[in-house]
Amino acid sequence: MSKQLVLTSLLLGISQSALAHTGMGTTHGFMAGFVHPWQGVDHLLVMFVIGLWGCVLGGRALWILPLSFLMLMAAGAGLSFVGISLPFAELWVASSVVVFGLIIGFNTRLSEHWATGLVMVFALFHGYVHAEEITSGTAHLPYVLGFLVATALLHLLGIGAGLFSTKPVRILMISFGWACATVGCFLLAGY
Repeated sequence: MSKQLVLTSLLLGISQSALAHTGMGTTHGFMAGFVHPWQGVDHLLVMFVIGLWGCVLGGRALWILPLSFLMLMAAGAGLSFVGISLPFAELWVASSVVVFGLIIGFNTRLSEHWATGLVMVFALFHGYVHAEEITSGTAHLPYVLGFLVATALLHLLGIGAGLFSTKPVRILMISFGWACATVGCFLLAGY
């Protein structure tokens, strides 16, 4: 294992999910939602990997995985807004970093249906956790639109990385998957 991979894993591993808070105090609405996914390593990695995995699987998975993630994220936020509790939501989010990291690390090829189902389950919890982070007085719709736009951009970055699927890049993708799984283990250890 290279020194760079170990260092990257350690640096990402020391970040806590609390870093997903915007820290901007007076920022509300769209921008608060938009900033949230970029500041939490758990959200950032999973959303990037969803696009990457869709690209690796190819075909309809290229757009079905990201679109399914976005739809179920919105549904998860809706559950939070109407007061329905999803137990252990943060644990599910941290677990998703491990699961999707291992999927990329092992270069796993699930059927489109199984891949979509897996993505949808974890997306529900990501959306729920995003909504739980909303500050008092923030309008729900602009906040949700903000984190959905940011998530779509992260998916597109993952797709872009997957499009450069030459052999050296494939090795980097697999290494990235293992780094994600390692970070996810650190996140799980924090619970």
